[in-house]
Order: sequence, then C-alpha cells, then structure tokens
Amino acid sequence: MKVNIVELKPKKAVLRIEDTNPYFVNSLRRIMLSELPKLAVEDIVIYDNTSPLFDEIISHRLGLVPIPTDLSLLSFRDECVCKGKGCPNCTVRYTLSKEGQGVVRSGDLLPEEKSWAITENNITIVELFNDQRLILEVEAVLGRGRDHAKWQPVQAPGFKYYPIVEIDHKKCNLCNKCVEICPKNILEIKNDKLFVNDIEKCTTCQSCVEICENNAISARGDDSKIIFHFETDGSLTAKDALRESSKILAEKYAEFSKLLKKLK
Repeated sequence: MKVNIVELKPKKAVLRIEDTNPYFVNSLRRIMLSELPKLAVEDIVIYDNTSPLFDEIISHRLGLVPIPTDLSLLSFRDECVCKGKGCPNCTVRYTLSKEGQGVVRSGDLLPEEKSWAITENNITIVELFNDQRLILEVEAVLGRGRDHAKWQPVQAPGFKYYPIVEIDHKKCNLCNKCVEICPKNILEIKNDKLFVNDIEKCTTCQSCVEICENNAISARGDDSKIIFHFETDGSLTAKDALRESSKILAEKYAEFSKLLKKLK
C-alpha cells in the first residue's frame, strides 16, 4: 500500500491511497465517524438563564461546541481511576457568566485550566438583551460518535475511485460538446487534440461519455487507487484524527485476528 498526502491542513486532509481495496478505506472512514473519541460537553448546571432560549436549547448548543482534545492526557470517565467521579484525568470543566446586551459565544466558556481554552471561539450560543443573563458550569468528557453526534470530530469523510479518462483521438472530431458539458471543466482542446487537465477533479459522472456521438471518450474509476478526504470540527487536527483512527483500526484488526485463532 502507498499513501500520498495530496493536501494536509489543520482541519482538512486529502490522501491518495494506492494498492488497496475499497473495504479498507471504508473501514477507516467508519472508524472516524463512530470510534474516534473527542471531548464534548456532557453535564451542565445552569444557575441562571433569563435569555430568550430554554435551558434545553442552550445545553444542546453547548454540547456541539468543538473542544480541543488531547487524547494523550485524557481517559474515558468509566475507565478512569476515579471510577466515574470526575477528576482532571477524565473531566474538563468550564464556567460561563455573562449579563447585559450582547452575544454569548463559545469563547465565553472559561476553562478551569488555560490549556483547555476553546479555540473555535466565535460560535454563537445565544443573544442577550437588556439585563438578561446566563450563568452556568459545564463538564466535558470523552465520548465516541457511535454514542452521540456531539462526539464526532470528523465531518463528511468520503472517498472516490481514482478517475481514468481515456480518449480515442482517431474517433474524436473535436466537436467541443464534452468540453462544454463537463461540470468540473477539466477537458480542453489544445493543438487540435482533446486533453484532460487535473484528472483528480473528475467525478466520472459520465456526462462527457453520454454526449459524445462517436464514442471517443470513456471515464471509469480505478478501485485499487482511491482518493480519500475528510474534515474535522477543530477538536482534533486532521493529522491527529488520521493517526488515531489508523491506530484504532489496527487494534480492531488485531483483536479480530485473536478471536479467529480461538475458533476450532
């Protein structure tokens, strides 16, 4: 297997994976959605809320705020040495106190420890008017996407087969119809020949194939060479999300292998 990094940003990654199978890439995608852990607000104590929104709506919005997560420092509450009581090893606490006209944002959540400060600090929670106020405390714990969407750090992971576009220049009469209909604008006529630019943008939608009257062009995907892409909500970097997901997937394969050996 070969893995090439096409694009790597703090919250986005695009990989080109060769000599693989779709089921492997799909397994990685499903791990990102359901097994990759992150911090999210779980317990909320609202001391005063005179805002236009009910406590339940405020709680829901707080639960969806991305919280920076360092998986090397935290453990799941039910696996922690504190036996679920909520210690610094498994629980991160925030307070919020705001009064008077203005917008309450995610950055108004003040952490017990500065290292856990909210980085996505411009997410609107509620707008206060006149002398309205909101005072609360929250506890964030580790969880997985399979338990609730608020514990899903990776958004819209997906993949496609590497596109293969073949052109029979003997049949092509340069009618330009395929160039005009291509939704990705990757076809071009140059020096009396039809060419493909930036092949990885192709979605193999078959528009060019269907409009060509001479059957001069074909488009298909190579299922052994896959383009995989995903984004994160900011709680984990794309690099950390990929690294941790790969680790979890390897552990699951190892566990499955042990179970198979027990079969008689």
